[in-house]
Amino acid sequence: MQRRQVLKVGLGSVAMALTPLSWALPARDEVDWLFSAVDDPSGGHYIAGVALDGQTRFMIEVPERCHGGCLRPASRQAVLFARRPGTRMHVIDGDNRQLAHTLAAGEGYHFYGHGVFDLNGRYLYVTANRLEDSAGLVRVYDAANAYTHVRDMPLGGIGPHELRLMPDGDTLVIGLGGIQTHPDYGRVKLNLDTMAPALLLMDRHSGEIVARHAPSHHQLSCRHLDVAADGTVIAGYQFEGPEWESHPLICRLDTNGQFSELALPEEVTASLNHYIASVAFSRVAANVLVTAPRGNQVLLLDAAQGKLVASLALPDAAGARCDGNGGFLVSSGQGGLYRVTPDSSTPELLASLEIRWDNHLT
Repeated sequence: MQRRQVLKVGLGSVAMALTPLSWALPARDEVDWLFSAVDDPSGGHYIAGVALDGQTRFMIEVPERCHGGCLRPASRQAVLFARRPGTRMHVIDGDNRQLAHTLAAGEGYHFYGHGVFDLNGRYLYVTANRLEDSAGLVRVYDAANAYTHVRDMPLGGIGPHELRLMPDGDTLVIGLGGIQTHPDYGRVKLNLDTMAPALLLMDRHSGEIVARHAPSHHQLSCRHLDVAADGTVIAGYQFEGPEWESHPLICRLDTNGQFSELALPEEVTASLNHYIASVAFSRVAANVLVTAPRGNQVLLLDAAQGKLVASLALPDAAGARCDGNGGFLVSSGQGGLYRVTPDSSTPELLASLEIRWDNHLT
């Protein structure tokens, strides 16, 4: 509600921002797109494609709010997923800038907003909930055969969220949030006293859980993560316990399989307001950026050392991606698109749009 109220202040016409497809968009080879779930000022739900200049864009209306997305390797497709407890995933054709497919989770299931492809782009792995027993699953879809559902792989827990493919191409790393929900109750969390979150490693071929790392407190919901080229994992927590308590909000799995939680300065941890939203590694340096929308800031970390490099103010910091040059692109729930570099004293505003960005960029 706070984001939406901010957006409504001083807005004029939003017709240009909401044009589904522009008649004068550059040719496909001239534009790199950022994909994100967004809302318009009236609360309508869209998938947006936004060029790196922050201005050229297209928007596709969808029936429910979306969350994260992934690119299909060796193709021009992106897939965006409905936000928990949504039931759809949307395949976007990047050439035509249009919706190619919409697929349902199926009766008795819902998605958690994230998925990832194998290295060949054949199989898509999606986190999901089976309603009859609240079982957390990775559902597998065959993208080469119209995204046919192939099988389910149980996780032995509740509430899987973001997942990534490790550099070996065979192992999935999964943030298991531990929170039970049901569409009949919207986003109400039904089991806060008995949560059992974890950071998991799964063999994507056999479905075997090869490692399970529990956070230091059972109400530290492990949600969002990213993986470096060397296999280092950084994951962010959302603390679901009493607001007066303070706990680590970032964990690391190093290349030797050692799990630890980052000991940030106490005042920094307190300023994050119990919530990490998005995690993004640089592809050309050892830096990783995490966003903290409730704390209105982003953190730059040295992933190898697990140390804080900088904390920068950024209002309602939302999605984050590396920019390919050692820096990061960061969206704001208030409509801004920013660039952050390791030597930034303040984030650079690239564009200010009349949309509400969701917490992830693809």
